[in-house]
Amino acid sequence: MQASFHLLNKRRFLPLFATQSLGAFNDNLYKTAMVLFVVYGVFSDPESETLFSAVATGVFVLPFFLFSALSGQFADARDKAGLIRIIKACEIAIMIAGGLGLVLAWLGIAVMSAAIPLLLLALFAMGVHSTFFGPIKYAILPQHLAHDEVLGGTGLVEAGTYIAILIGTIVAGIIPVEAAAGAVIVTALIGYVIGRQVPPAPPEPSDIGRIDFNLWTSSRDLVALVRKTRAVWLAVVAISFFWSIGTVLFIQFPPLVKNVLTGDKTVASLFLAIFSIGIAIGSVAINRLLEGKVSARFAPACVLAMGGFVLLFYLVCHGWEVSQTGRLYDIPDFLAHPDSWAVVLTLLGIATAGGMFVVPLYAFLTTTVPKSETARAVAANNLVNSGAMVLGSVVTFALSAAGIAITEQLLLSGVMCLVSAWLAHRLHLASADMVLRDAEGPML
Repeated sequence: MQASFHLLNKRRFLPLFATQSLGAFNDNLYKTAMVLFVVYGVFSDPESETLFSAVATGVFVLPFFLFSALSGQFADARDKAGLIRIIKACEIAIMIAGGLGLVLAWLGIAVMSAAIPLLLLALFAMGVHSTFFGPIKYAILPQHLAHDEVLGGTGLVEAGTYIAILIGTIVAGIIPVEAAAGAVIVTALIGYVIGRQVPPAPPEPSDIGRIDFNLWTSSRDLVALVRKTRAVWLAVVAISFFWSIGTVLFIQFPPLVKNVLTGDKTVASLFLAIFSIGIAIGSVAINRLLEGKVSARFAPACVLAMGGFVLLFYLVCHGWEVSQTGRLYDIPDFLAHPDSWAVVLTLLGIATAGGMFVVPLYAFLTTTVPKSETARAVAANNLVNSGAMVLGSVVTFALSAAGIAITEQLLLSGVMCLVSAWLAHRLHLASADMVLRDAEGPML
């Protein structure tokens, strides 16, 4: 593995890494605590549970679709470290509102009329927070890191993010909802303090003049920016398709655990944690495999492996023997089940292969475009990603409304991996052509 871990003792990387990790922890502590409480404590039928899980995902993703163009413009036109301070200050206010919603839900006060709307409003606001932070965390890396450090730095950011997601998910499944309400506020405060340590990252010389606040025209121009280079556009589409698969899986996990595998909320939390561990493993492993070189050559094989693991996961879930005691499995009972480790290993395989697929694509995206356009390219990627994720949420809801069993819906994710492999293959060919043209230089 390239010596990327040395970046963790550098001020040009560590504060950003810690700030991003704390943000991911807080996002998932709040979101998971909310979804698990509602699925296990408010609703009592699979359709309502799947619907709420899909709505929550859509609410969080919608700001990426609406505001990515603005976030990319701001990140390329302003000092990124200064923007981090503003964004993290806003997180404190958002988490105060979200914590209040969790307390109201815990106390049973106006759950449907006030608590759940407040929870979803805070979730939407956290989506806005992540929309504006996302382009910064990737665009700042080429400014603070050497070219041969970007893949390693990107892998560490992804690994740290998913380890933070893992911890946030586990904590949400263990602590009471009222404790989660306080924890999200404290975490936001710590994130703000650490975010102030990120070194300055002034804007590169660019063509950005006045910020375009028209959401339609700015979004249109943002997508046009990445479409002008075929390989960059293919990277965006491949990443977006991957996250549509991930969205379908994440929506399915809580109701699948409860209604198919008959597990309690700690088992649902365990599933999300395993997925996060796998993404983190894949994020670091692909750097070793590629020896620090930014390339998509292993991406088709990785996503095909992901599809194979999805199929195995479906087969294990399809043959699962439900609890005969009338109560849901907790983690010890679940792990004692004869098929539990098959579930764990296939789920880990899905996530590991997914991490190995997506990390090089992010590194390719941020190192291929000019530094003056990096944040806007990432924002364009987030915009297209969000559209794909909302589409995944809608498809999942439509399948549930049509009465298709949650287990059978897993097959959709497996089929989607074939499309991702095709896109990744086209990206690899396009990026190889780009390298060849650069090596040959201009024709005389």
